[in-house]
Amino acid sequence: MDKSQALEELQAKIIADEICPELAAQAAQLVMGDGNPDANIVFIGEAPGQKEDEQGLPFVGAAGKFLNEMLNEAGMERGDVYITNIVKYRPPNNRDPLPEEKADFLPYLLRQLEIIDPKVIITLGRHSMEYFLPNAKISQAHGQAVRKKVLYHDKTEHEWLFIPLYHPAAALYNGSMRQVLIDDFLGAAELARSL
Repeated sequence: MDKSQALEELQAKIIADEICPELAAQAAQLVMGDGNPDANIVFIGEAPGQKEDEQGLPFVGAAGKFLNEMLNEAGMERGDVYITNIVKYRPPNNRDPLPEEKADFLPYLLRQLEIIDPKVIITLGRHSMEYFLPNAKISQAHGQAVRKKVLYHDKTEHEWLFIPLYHPAAALYNGSMRQVLIDDFLGAAELARSL
């Protein structure tokens, strides 16, 4: 079975397992991910917003446009990477995902990462960073690469390189963050390419 098929099966399993049924009930659809299943770089955000819920793709709203700009500046395209979120259904009114929602989706995110098997995982915002780097503060950790072992569902360990970045939406709300995010992003892309 190829990676695309494995990801489709995982998507079907999330629906069949009725993960976060109250979220699923008010969302238009499950937003699994987008990009290259053989990517060396995976970006993980927090949860879909309204545009993502409508289109069934992650990062297609204003934050997604900025993410695309940064990818272009780094000499990459969406088709070179894989983009997903921890929580796969849009929370109502774009509220932050709840701790229990993140916990419910986590095994499926780990399985998704296991299928893709990237070299580098770039977390976008504190929600996706907190699981992998629980004691880190985004204001201090952003742009810093960290090697960490993660336990898969079958109890095997896998080591990945994590690079936490601010969420692209942060730059939309705070113009002074824009250059910080671009600089961190270009550094992360450079590091990922060197591996």
